[in-house]
Amino acid sequence: MHKRQQPGRRTVLGAAALGAGAAVFGGAGQASAAQRAGAPQELPVPLIVGHRGASGYRPEHTFGSYQLALDMGADVIEQDLVPTKDGHLVCRHENDITATTDVSAHPEFADRKTTKTVDGVKLTGWFTEDFTLAELKTLRAKERIPGTRQHNTVYDGVWEVPTFEEVLRWAEREGRKRGRRVWLHIETKHPSYFRKLGLGLEERVAKALRAHGRHRRNSPNFLQSFEPSSIQRLGKLVDCPKVVLLSTLDSRPWDFVEAGDPRKVADLVTPEGLKWLAGFAQGIGPDLTVIIPRDKDGKLGEPTSVVKDAHAAGLVLHPYTVRNENTFLPADYRRGTDPDAYGDALGVFKAYLDTGIDGLFSDNPDTALLAAAEFRKR
Repeated sequence: MHKRQQPGRRTVLGAAALGAGAAVFGGAGQASAAQRAGAPQELPVPLIVGHRGASGYRPEHTFGSYQLALDMGADVIEQDLVPTKDGHLVCRHENDITATTDVSAHPEFADRKTTKTVDGVKLTGWFTEDFTLAELKTLRAKERIPGTRQHNTVYDGVWEVPTFEEVLRWAEREGRKRGRRVWLHIETKHPSYFRKLGLGLEERVAKALRAHGRHRRNSPNFLQSFEPSSIQRLGKLVDCPKVVLLSTLDSRPWDFVEAGDPRKVADLVTPEGLKWLAGFAQGIGPDLTVIIPRDKDGKLGEPTSVVKDAHAAGLVLHPYTVRNENTFLPADYRRGTDPDAYGDALGVFKAYLDTGIDGLFSDNPDTALLAAAEFRKR
């Protein structure tokens, strides 16, 4: 069904595109970041990113989830960053913490429940920017989708909401223990929204990275955002490799909406758009449907030219997100009728890896790594 990637391309990418102490990017025929920085190779191709940790097995963005992902062998661990009222960065997928913490069970915070519009979407709940760090630390994390991942609810209440500073210290400790650097994939969430509140994310991220010596070109982290302007801003503050996240083809980055820029993701993944992105980023993180669209029945179609075109522009690709449960899988990879049961996740991983992508986000790093092993042998 899917054209198998030629071994030669995989070899070229392994040597020149990704993998080093420089977070190594670059297309075929180009000097890699590793070569420019004089750093040894370090990351495999394709690499596996633990999406919010190992969130298929533990509540997302907790030290339980991060630690399990690392123990499973994930090459990189992801953090999404949002600020508190007093300017601290904490790890939550969204600033709306209604579904990921026990805040609703705290009567002392009942009056904090409110309705806000974030990136054009009206939301009612509790938001990190209305809490001090000390107040957030009285909460406990819980499973975001308990209906799908009931097994994860056994861990509800075990862990606090981690700060970015705590994650950086954890990565340093684990790195010393393992004798190797722990890589992070760090996202600025809703940066335009927070900048308007006086809680600019990029300066805070850069300050934290500098304090831990992770601001350099060869530092073990990727910086990512769905807003290209956030990546451009970060580029003026730190030298770390940067990835522009891209949603579905018909969507527009929110900073484009605010700036009146009519371009959609479909425009950004054309050769011209990719060339523009390569002017300030080293990679893209597209929605999986940008790599292989689904047909009207929800089945996988034929791969697009985005992988080839991105590589030609000197960009690597870390698309998101593969999960094991039927409800998240293409229709032709589901097994049985239970939407929460596991489908043919290994088959899905292999279909995407066959396109020549350089990495992949997954809630299930162990499954992803098993699939990736076949491609790393090429």
